[in-house]
Amino acid sequence: MSIELKTKFGQIDISNDVIATLAGGAAVDCYGIVGMASKQQIRDGLTEILRKENFTRGVIVRQENDEVHIDMYIIVSYGTKISEIAHNVQSKVKYTLNQTVGLAIESVNIYVQGVRVTNL
Repeated sequence: MSIELKTKFGQIDISNDVIATLAGGAAVDCYGIVGMASKQQIRDGLTEILRKENFTRGVIVRQENDEVHIDMYIIVSYGTKISEIAHNVQSKVKYTLNQTVGLAIESVNIYVQGVRVTNL
């Protein structure tokens, strides 16, 4: 699927993978995010931290009635306030997609799949 934007010059089709990659890139830049989690984790029962080239596997882009919704599966670092991290990710993803694509996002749903404890 793709998102269709109509302009005075014509129609622009943006792939969901492009939107997912932009959203994932914006999310991992936020403080407290260790990485993206696999969205199949619920079914598999495994936690898999995905590297940067795998942003799209931790993000689901849905389009319902001309509204775009994004579901993000993340892993946070231990000792951080999860609610603040989730709010920062939501704000940054909405801002990034609005600035780069010109797309107004209706909702960004955050699913925290795990907490990573770093060894010092």
